[in-house]
Amino acid sequence: MTDHRAPWHNRLLRHESILLLVVVLEWFWFNSVGRNFGSLDNTYDILRHSVEIGLLALAMTPIILTGGIDLSVGSLLGLCAILFGKLWRDAGLPIPVAALATLGIGTLAGGLNALLITRLRLPPLIVTLGTYSLFRGLAEAITRGVDTFTNFPAPFLHLGQERTLGVPTQVWVFLAVAAALWLLVQRTTFGRSFRAIGFAPEGARYAGLPVERRLALAYVLAGFVAALAAIIYTARLGQAKADAGTGYELFAITAVVLGGTSIFGGTGSVHGTLLGVAAIAVLNNGLVHARQPREVAGMLTGLLLVAALAAGALPQWLRTRVKKPAPNPIA
Repeated sequence: MTDHRAPWHNRLLRHESILLLVVVLEWFWFNSVGRNFGSLDNTYDILRHSVEIGLLALAMTPIILTGGIDLSVGSLLGLCAILFGKLWRDAGLPIPVAALATLGIGTLAGGLNALLITRLRLPPLIVTLGTYSLFRGLAEAITRGVDTFTNFPAPFLHLGQERTLGVPTQVWVFLAVAAALWLLVQRTTFGRSFRAIGFAPEGARYAGLPVERRLALAYVLAGFVAALAAIIYTARLGQAKADAGTGYELFAITAVVLGGTSIFGGTGSVHGTLLGVAAIAVLNNGLVHARQPREVAGMLTGLLLVAALAAGALPQWLRTRVKKPAPNPIA
């Protein structure tokens, strides 16, 4: 009987396993050189500060699985944060109503990306580069670059600054979104269609998959999650301003690719993305405790990404090395 289990070296050298080892090594290293790095309070601080980027990375995973990209999520986070503050302070809406309206606006903004990409067949890179500038420009115009929304009520600030059941409150939101997306992408036929589209869009169409609707859903979902991240960001900082989320799209994309999702689409996993987020979060926090310059974080994040991409090719290289050479034919 044939053993269908993967050889031990294939299982050991899976991308996620290597990245998990990197995260563990990061943790032990910074715990040895940084004061109080391994404390429970600092662990909660790492979790608290990584939720918004983690949410954007989770939303980006289905998009990159399809071979697309969304450069607008960071700008959309900033725009939604501003609109949330304006709806609450200037329009006088209660916090729950303002939050629901903000989620609706984020969903519509994701729908704009989806419309341009699926109906007009424009490249996702160009579309989202345009909406990246559009959303940030709208946020600057609404606030005139100076207006900041503050003095939010304490019950709302609890979402971003306090704990529930001993854990930062926003972590529970993040875990709920992560679980939902993991089930969608990893355990449903619907979610697996993202990979099929990434492998071969035309082949997916011939197979009867509604490619445009699947793509549209991925970008609409990203808009919704970006709005959710904006609400959590505002609750964590206690303020909303036009530059909220600046550069977050790059961290999100890095986390997804670092987690093993191919930038060309077709392969990847949600749990890999979570490990990518963890690697970046531990690195950034650890460098602060090690008293390293802020610029070092960006350099080492890039180095970590390159190393992870190289490590991702290692199993294939090893498989070619361990194959037994074919016996020479008898002359």
